Amino acid sequence: MRLEEIQMDNMIEELGSMIGKQEKNRSLLVHALQRIQQECGYLPVGELRELSSALGISPADIYSVASFYKMFHFKPRGRKIVKVCLGTACYVRGSNLVLHALEDKFKIMDGETTDDLAMTLETVGCVGCCGLAP
Repeated sequence: MRLEEIQMDNMIEELGSMIGKQEKNRSLLVHALQRIQQECGYLPVGELRELSSALGISPADIYSVASFYKMFHFKPRGRKIVKVCLGTACYVRGSNLVLHALEDKFKIMDGETTDDLAMTLETVGCVGCCGLAP
């Protein structure tokens, strides 16, 4: 048994002790995904395969749950997350120009991370500061 499998088993046992065995597999999934992302910074494919095996849940079901929540990421993210609002007020006042300037300066597109993992660029619908737009 590989070290990662032992660690995965220990994590499952630790989290599983909080609930009954019948509910264990499905109810542990989100907690296990959070733990993996906390340790790795994202959800690596290898870890998801091990989790699938440990919980007896298909990889498709795990991916379905993980992709439902915006908090989970399948690629490494930058140390800094830069979010550009593309809501109506910000867009009208030039946030698209800010986005394009960032893309040009850092040579990444929306949703991408710089090669040195310094920054991830994301767009959002609204940050609630319309009066300060963009």
